[in-house]
Amino acid sequence: MPDLTSLPHHLDAEKRQCRAIIETPKHGRNKFNYDPESGLFELASLLPEGMLFPFDFGFIPSTLGEDGDPLDVMVLMDEPAHVGCLVELRILGVIEAEQTGDGKTLRNDRVLAAAVHSYSYEEITSIGQLNKSLVSQIEQFFVTYNHQHGKTFKIVGRGEPERALRLIEDGIDAFTRERPAPPQ
Repeated sequence: MPDLTSLPHHLDAEKRQCRAIIETPKHGRNKFNYDPESGLFELASLLPEGMLFPFDFGFIPSTLGEDGDPLDVMVLMDEPAHVGCLVELRILGVIEAEQTGDGKTLRNDRVLAAAVHSYSYEEITSIGQLNKSLVSQIEQFFVTYNHQHGKTFKIVGRGEPERALRLIEDGIDAFTRERPAPPQ
């Protein structure tokens, strides 16, 4: 089974599209993480009663963030996806954040995207078009989620699709440096 973190991201900067793997479906309390060694998704944690993931959450393959993991992405779409689902995305923007845990502070931004196959979000092309209250609630979810895990998640800004694209391109470069392509 291939390592899903190494799948092609299919970034199309002109269309502002790429692919993501869903780890945790929306409206669930279970937080899943992909384990490249086994090729499986493992139950990583459980949210408290009454707290749910507001949207599908996953990662952009063949990228690497400052935290050493693939870039995180929250995916807006009509219905929850399944764990392990490959989804084509339209990049809307980024929630910029610093995460502190175990005495270390790192950037741990969250790309915000809409599924290409979505009725509810088919006309949305940037974070600025989303209801400000919705974006604020997503940010508060990440703050609360991290607090539940003994970490601090500090929002430092929001960025439009161009900023998110730069973040993804930087993540692709970091991935390529960390895991160079095998010789042919």
